[in-house]
Amino acid sequence: QVQLVESGGGLVQAGGSLRLSCAASGLTFSTYVMGWFRQAPGKEREFVAGISWSGSRTYYADSVKGRFTISRDNAMNTVYLQMNSLKPEDTAVYYCAADDSILVIAIPTGYDFWGQGTQVTVSS
Repeated sequence: QVQLVESGGGLVQAGGSLRLSCAASGLTFSTYVMGWFRQAPGKEREFVAGISWSGSRTYYADSVKGRFTISRDNAMNTVYLQMNSLKPEDTAVYYCAADDSILVIAIPTGYDFWGQGTQVTVSS
């Protein structure tokens, strides 16, 4: 079965950096668009970043543009989210997701598979 396992979350001070990883198994990774989403307490899940099958195209929410970078390694079946200049408002549970259609890249309900999430907490 498909598994997506996130890692790399933690507690960091404002201005700091974290690198999230999402290891995928049970699917042909290179045929799936990958996305990162986040959900803060009391808020809806929101799009953070997405990447096309080959990694040639990337997409970002305005709130993270210029600070976060999504990348993927198809040989390792892994997608990454490098997060720099973190702010307290970035605090959330971060999820990776996979889907075979790029049309849904920013739409949470469009994804077929989800990881369990990793907590990111940014202190001020």
